[in-house]
Amino acid sequence: MDESAFPLRAAAANVLLAVENGQSLSQCLPPALASLDPGDRPGLQALCYGTCRWYHRLDAELGRRLRKPLRKPDRVAHQLMLVALFHLRHSEQASYAVLNETVEACRALNKPHLTGLVNGVLRTAQREGEPATDNPATSLSHPGWMVEKLRHNWPDHWQAILTANNTQAPMTLRVNASQGSREQYLQWLRDEGFDAEATRFAPYGIQLATPVAVEKLPGFRDGAVSVQDEAAQLCTTLLDLAPGQRVLDACAAPGGKTCAILEACPELDEVVAIDQSAARLPRIQENLDRLCLSARLLEADAANTDQWWDKTTFDRILLDVPCSASGVIRRHPDIKLLRREADITPLAGIQMGLLDALWQILSPGGRLVYATCSVFLQENQRIIERFLRRQVDARLVDIPADWGLDTGIGRQLLPDPHAHDGFFYACLERQKP
Repeated sequence: MDESAFPLRAAAANVLLAVENGQSLSQCLPPALASLDPGDRPGLQALCYGTCRWYHRLDAELGRRLRKPLRKPDRVAHQLMLVALFHLRHSEQASYAVLNETVEACRALNKPHLTGLVNGVLRTAQREGEPATDNPATSLSHPGWMVEKLRHNWPDHWQAILTANNTQAPMTLRVNASQGSREQYLQWLRDEGFDAEATRFAPYGIQLATPVAVEKLPGFRDGAVSVQDEAAQLCTTLLDLAPGQRVLDACAAPGGKTCAILEACPELDEVVAIDQSAARLPRIQENLDRLCLSARLLEADAANTDQWWDKTTFDRILLDVPCSASGVIRRHPDIKLLRREADITPLAGIQMGLLDALWQILSPGGRLVYATCSVFLQENQRIIERFLRRQVDARLVDIPADWGLDTGIGRQLLPDPHAHDGFFYACLERQKP
């Protein structure tokens, strides 16, 4: 029996309990990882991400096997059983080991009075196998509201979206074109033994066959390459950048797009990057420093231009708005647990507020690229449709691309199990008087 599995399972149960109580994995997982030996950290991360990915399916099964829900003080044992079910259903670990380790983890969590229940439930689950279901929310492991929204928004694609959300996203790189070509870096990777290929749509993108720690990437510390999904990289192809322009990256953290803009056109006059969170600005600066790039960073609410704008208009604005993140669930499976349908309308209000405010500081003849990592129409083309109806000097710019779906109001990338995340882009031009 693997003794290291006891603290791992107990730690995973505590992390999942924190997610159930409203924390994201990015908030509650790092402290748990820091408390473990480095060799155990990948195992904990895999348990937490995997259980979140299949949470709704696992929880539906567990609910059928429990006579009544556990009391709130014992909810950690509920999470522990979900971790065990994840192993039973989605790993090759021996069933007896899963059961024995979970019972010991129950004791480690100071719930010895529940070891009999945990053992009995899991033995029954192991013996009977996973119950069949014709409910897509259960079988495809998503909240019911999300399934219905996707079914309504994308009647021909909703099942593919849900299936893609349950895959592990590939690791994609963006080559720093100022240091060398994509072909050169691909060869460098192959010389170092990495299996990689060029992305289909992003001109500087490379996709790795197997994710690796960034420190192992050749030239990473020296700024030769960054990690960025292919869909996010496409922003630079839409901004129509040229020397001498003043560019705003609104809602910029963690800075991947800011750096991509500077790499794509080093001769820009100035790049201003804004984020509302002071805690996130150092991450942008770290990325800039590693790549030897420079931008002006501001802590501000981008929509409140009176507090930060210097009255000089921008030639280009990238507006990557806060959104439901429904297009990146495969990277952040806790979104399925944390996001609520009631969140979408307030988010749409924030998106429209940002668009209205930043339009006023765009130069006549300038271009604004609206972006989300969402697949919900309410946050994407419907926002742009509403904006165009009331903004007389706004013109929709066609995106003549071979990626995504042409919605008539921008292009929508749906999550691809073997490539990019889900993303929406629309290009708007401010007409001259």
